[in-house]
Amino acid sequence: MRIALVLMMLAGCGHQVTAETTLLSSTVWTDDRPQFGGFSGLELSDDGKTFSALGDRSGYFVTASLTRIDGLITAVSAPKTGRIRKPLKMGIPGWPDSEGLAIAADGTIYMSTEAPYHRLFRAEGGEELRAVPLPQHPDFASLQSNSSLEALAIGPDGALYTIPERSGRMTRPFPVYRLQGDTWDIPFHIPRRGNFLVVGADIGPDQRFYVLERHFTGIGFQSRVRRFEMDGTGEETLIETSNGTHDNLEGISVWRDAEDHLRVTMISDDNFRFFQQTQIVEYQIDD
Repeated sequence: MRIALVLMMLAGCGHQVTAETTLLSSTVWTDDRPQFGGFSGLELSDDGKTFSALGDRSGYFVTASLTRIDGLITAVSAPKTGRIRKPLKMGIPGWPDSEGLAIAADGTIYMSTEAPYHRLFRAEGGEELRAVPLPQHPDFASLQSNSSLEALAIGPDGALYTIPERSGRMTRPFPVYRLQGDTWDIPFHIPRRGNFLVVGADIGPDQRFYVLERHFTGIGFQSRVRRFEMDGTGEETLIETSNGTHDNLEGISVWRDAEDHLRVTMISDDNFRFFQQTQIVEYQIDD
């Protein structure tokens, strides 16, 4: 399946058309463990052979290997599971809804949550990971429950970027919040286009900002991937699927393969429903 971006489709939207995308694989991942599923965050290794995924219940955290034949995903093997335990002394009755995942170059794990607390956490403790809360932006207190900090990405300088699922109004762009050390700012906004909502983000090896969005149509899901320069300019729509092409894609990781092609790998949140699937979907981006 090749998706050729046509200029006529994007006329008047301020998009650039410089890339062609190819769907490489769509793999259904199953596991008998009762906590398995609900994956909203994804990080791949630089060589695309291993990954980490974050579930949205009880801080469920998985690391696993990808079996590839001729570069294409054929299976998921040897998953190692654990939990990122809730923070101490926060008075949290249950573990918040964990959504975004970002892993720094030194292996430090970060995550974002959207209910009941809108904030970022750092995981510490080696084998027994424990969440440590990071400073909050003042805007977070007014974010919508179950529609807040879905997307999380980390830059090469260690800065964290997070985006709420909803901007609050159809005509209002999505703010991109950045945490550098203990200081928050909003370096740029991205335009809100159509019914799509933000569910994931990553900064690729090309130093561009990738945003995964989804639209629930009532009977299925549409997915869209856009990318931007790190100042919010240069908007490109790379992927926009028809209804039901994939399940509920929420996690995204961008990397470069041995042939120097950019790849976008995504994972779906099955919402723990029998009629949905955990899919690992991979596209190639040819600039």
